[in-house]
Amino acid sequence: MPRNPTVVRTVPALRRAVDALRARKATVALVPTMGALHDGHVSLVRLARRRAQRVVVSIFVNPTQFAPTEDFGSYPRTWKEDVAKLAAENVELIWHPEVKAMYPDGFATRIVPEGPATAGLEDRFRPHFFGGVATVVGKLFTQVRPDIAIFGEKDFQQLRVVTQMAADLDLGVKVIGSKTVRERDGLAMSSRNVYLSPDERRVAPTLNRVMKDTAARLRAGEDTAAAMAEGAAAITQAGFVLDYLEVRHATTLAPIGSLKDGPMRMLVAARLGTTRLIDNIAV
Repeated sequence: MPRNPTVVRTVPALRRAVDALRARKATVALVPTMGALHDGHVSLVRLARRRAQRVVVSIFVNPTQFAPTEDFGSYPRTWKEDVAKLAAENVELIWHPEVKAMYPDGFATRIVPEGPATAGLEDRFRPHFFGGVATVVGKLFTQVRPDIAIFGEKDFQQLRVVTQMAADLDLGVKVIGSKTVRERDGLAMSSRNVYLSPDERRVAPTLNRVMKDTAARLRAGEDTAAAMAEGAAAITQAGFVLDYLEVRHATTLAPIGSLKDGPMRMLVAARLGTTRLIDNIAV
């Protein structure tokens, strides 16, 4: 029978718990989350378990990455279910701080990322987002001091931003991306999928289908601009409000024109009703 993980809520308690995990020089993996855990998160934990001897999962709904108009207050919070899922995966430690533990009175230092964070994708529509992500992840890395950290590829621009930050700031952690976990119909798993109505849920897999069809056309040598324009039209016709459908360099996220320019990643963000969905695939 799985044992419940240790839960810590203050930085001193976290440091003591991590020191105990590192007994006999054990390696530590961190899986940062905002809770509302689903099978995609479980896949991150399982990858962490394969890559390190001890696993720490953080659960913190980070207010600094939400704009005032976004869903911070209504973001799904499923604490009891989350702990049960992590216990079933034999996670040793959950870092579950209060907002004041992360951002105490007088907090005045923030990380402002550039490079992949200013690629004109998510940052164009959520200009506050990557500053909030970089700051909280930078704090998590210095608090937990993991050997590796696991992030999902679904949030691909975020993965590139965090990878760049860890390297640029010499944080001593290896960032590893984990493949997107999907529902049977192709929809990328996300905590926000619970917002979709039944009708919207039936339409949502269109994003993945269009990306796969468009990527196949690019690999077959079709004109990039024409293929992307037709893909964007198909998404709009399905009922989405499209923020972007872009093909970018898979490392830098810079715009590219063809497969000759390097490895390509196709990224999409679109609203279906009140729910904003993002996804990406390799080309």
